[in-house]
Amino acid sequence: MTQTSVAPTEASAPDGLRPVDVARIRRDFPILARTVRNDRPLVYLDSAATSQKPEQVLEAESAYYRRCNAAVHRGAHQLAEEATDAYEEARRVIAGFVGASADDLVFTKNATESLNLVAYAFSNGTAKGVHAPDAVDPRFVLNPGDSIVVTQMEHHANLVPWQEVCAKTGATLRWIGLTDDGRLDLDGLDTVIDSTTRVVSIVHQSNLLGTINPVSEIMRRAQAVGAIGVVDGCQSIPHMPVDVTALGADLVAWSGHKMLGPTGIGMLWGRHEVLDAMPPFITGGSMIETVFMDHSTYAPAPKRFEAGTPMVAQAVGTAEAVRYLDALGMQNVAAHEHLLTGYALERLEDMRGVRIIGPRDNVARGSAISFVVEGIHPHDVGQFLDDRGVAVRVGHHCAWPTCRRFDVPATTRLSTYIYNDTTDIDVAVEGVRAAQEFFGV
Repeated sequence: MTQTSVAPTEASAPDGLRPVDVARIRRDFPILARTVRNDRPLVYLDSAATSQKPEQVLEAESAYYRRCNAAVHRGAHQLAEEATDAYEEARRVIAGFVGASADDLVFTKNATESLNLVAYAFSNGTAKGVHAPDAVDPRFVLNPGDSIVVTQMEHHANLVPWQEVCAKTGATLRWIGLTDDGRLDLDGLDTVIDSTTRVVSIVHQSNLLGTINPVSEIMRRAQAVGAIGVVDGCQSIPHMPVDVTALGADLVAWSGHKMLGPTGIGMLWGRHEVLDAMPPFITGGSMIETVFMDHSTYAPAPKRFEAGTPMVAQAVGTAEAVRYLDALGMQNVAAHEHLLTGYALERLEDMRGVRIIGPRDNVARGSAISFVVEGIHPHDVGQFLDDRGVAVRVGHHCAWPTCRRFDVPATTRLSTYIYNDTTDIDVAVEGVRAAQEFFGV
């Protein structure tokens, strides 16, 4: 079947939505103007790993350092006041992007730290730490016989921390399995999440399979048994409208660098009473209320989880990324990616010897598409594409158990964003076809 490459236009945009002007957007991203590998134009299809940054974000972060860099929350001079205002305004903007209150948003170094913060709350709560035993909320105390539930499609950042918690507390790790088409097998959900379950921590959108999970349904089941519900929103919040309060979760983690923002910053939203009940993760300056030589008390959330000098410039940059996405409209972003995903699935499905790992239809599916090419190792596919200027991801994508479930050592993954159009997918597909010809498969 022959495909005609047409970038999404106003005619192809769903009713009531505004088409994304890719040509205009690309001009905002300096890196997309460069060439790679023998002066080939860069085709960037690795946004599930990290997104590129628009000029507006680069300038916002630079302007913070040039104009008001200072230690926040502690100085009495004008620079400190301006830095504190910029930091807290960033918190307000980012929280508003996901339908939350600023008081319920914690800044971390990355989403991995956000998830570890939650996991360590259970380790620290169980170990008691410096808290009096009766001061620890019983929801954060685990015992042998308790269970923690994840899924078989988790990123390692939402799997390994819970393995560690189980090893330290004696709790048992359980997981929701996968169907052959890359979706959660929910038939036995009531037996996986039961009266022993204390934590349910699941990914909203898989970074390998692209599957968008019914998190609200699973969170309702967690609530029914009194478990704390946690959602990994790293792949969903940058790409679709997400109201964290509507997910039904107690805690939601995501990162800045996948949503046009800087590296070095993550976010953790939590219901306020849950955050205030959680034992702290890292202790030290800025997170305290009072300190004596023999004991300390801690500030309310979110400060109790932000020990030390925070990532102020990164917060400012991420807030600017949020403003950029808000100006586009997240409904429009999601519609644009939906069109690109459908186009990419169609083109890959049309290729001999190519197998998509994950949902093959464009229903409840994100833009990360993993595939294998018969007779060619994914790393060779990736290298061949790189030689043609196409940046994709290869490997197990920090989801080794998911790869094992589908009996593949690795995959090639392409992932689109607002600065891509169908011509980028065409270049990648033609590169895969050229690799097949080169390797004689």
